[in-house]
Amino acid sequence: MYDLLIKNGNVVIGDSYQRLNIGIKNKKIELLSTSYDYDAKNVVDAKNLIILPGVIDSQVHFREPGSEHKEDLSTGSKGAALGGVTSVFEMPNTYPPTSTVQRLKEKLELARDRMWVNYAFYAGATPDNFASLAELEKVPGCVGVKIFMGSSTGNLLVPDDETLINVLKSRNYRVAVHAEDEPRLMDRKKLIKENGVHFHPVWRDEITALNATKRVIKGANESKKPVHILHITTEEEIDYIKNNKEYISVEVTPQHLTLNAPECYDELGSFAQMNPPIREIRHKKGLWRGISEGVVDIIGSDHAPHTIEEKNKPYPECPSGMPGVQTLLPIMLSHVNQGKLSLFKLCQLISSNPAKLFKAENKGEIKLNNDADLTIIDMNKEVKITNEIMANKSGWTPFNNRKVKGWPIMTIVGGNIVMRDGELIGKPKGKPILFNRD
Repeated sequence: MYDLLIKNGNVVIGDSYQRLNIGIKNKKIELLSTSYDYDAKNVVDAKNLIILPGVIDSQVHFREPGSEHKEDLSTGSKGAALGGVTSVFEMPNTYPPTSTVQRLKEKLELARDRMWVNYAFYAGATPDNFASLAELEKVPGCVGVKIFMGSSTGNLLVPDDETLINVLKSRNYRVAVHAEDEPRLMDRKKLIKENGVHFHPVWRDEITALNATKRVIKGANESKKPVHILHITTEEEIDYIKNNKEYISVEVTPQHLTLNAPECYDELGSFAQMNPPIREIRHKKGLWRGISEGVVDIIGSDHAPHTIEEKNKPYPECPSGMPGVQTLLPIMLSHVNQGKLSLFKLCQLISSNPAKLFKAENKGEIKLNNDADLTIIDMNKEVKITNEIMANKSGWTPFNNRKVKGWPIMTIVGGNIVMRDGELIGKPKGKPILFNRD
């Protein structure tokens, strides 16, 4: 007797679809079969639907503790579940920052019984805490260490190469880096003057990004430790990383793959403002080339909401960042339907690679004995994304009124159906993600 039987679905396994029935028991995938002759407490008919390994959004900012007026662990995870995401890696630039073992354990306690999806938290590196990072990254539920090389939204900063090397050498697992060159950012800040938000990608220019990425790669080569560079935005970085991948993995965001300057700033103003910035179309094309050439390993949303009132402040007082966890999958499925990439490649970028690179246990693939985290989609369903359907506290999306084709129909977390046809079901049952730390 299975707890849940999902039948008639097209199951993504590797680079193929397989018509399989999935039996779930005790939160695990215990059956993959072409036969129907099984008893189950609950049966889902997935005819004409596609079953993906549970989507992992590997970069979200849920703002708790300290900025709960923007978002919190509960509301952020609601958006994740509604968007077909089954697991999230949450960032440490909260107030106070998640930079000690005690604060990390407090955040894990805050998440208990409140999150609709599975979760892990980053620990933030500072110039003062690298001696404790090896202990931090071993806390159950910690995905790894995050480094901010350039000042962004928050309160963590590792601006110089000596500290960067110390941080990289002090820990053992993949570290995530926000790569913008702080000295150049500070030097160019005087150029802003009375310029509006269209100046954002001029201030935080391509060289600011490329310089930091080169410094990261030099540090990774010197320390021989794996490094994940978050939200790459320039074709120059793609070209440079392509020849320097030994210790490096790369993330891009749906925003940078979908929007481009100056049009996004014409249309959205400061609501298109994020760090690193959305740039002109040649960079967007460069990122897509990075996907096709295998330079890009992961697509993450960088969900970083601010209130409408905050975003309406004049530039540069308006904060950088935008919501994205609920729209990550729909935006990318629409790109699949447009022929930009295959669904199998997308599953690598948003499921199997995040699990593999960060060594998440029993995640990222549909196979026997893995956790029963599944995302069921309808590739033919057309929906108009609107602010009104967003679960984030701030109540907006940069993709308002955008029509997409391809939509999450069901989100299954640990064998529990937590979202079906746009409605949350039951209670939050997300659990901490565990990582192989051998």
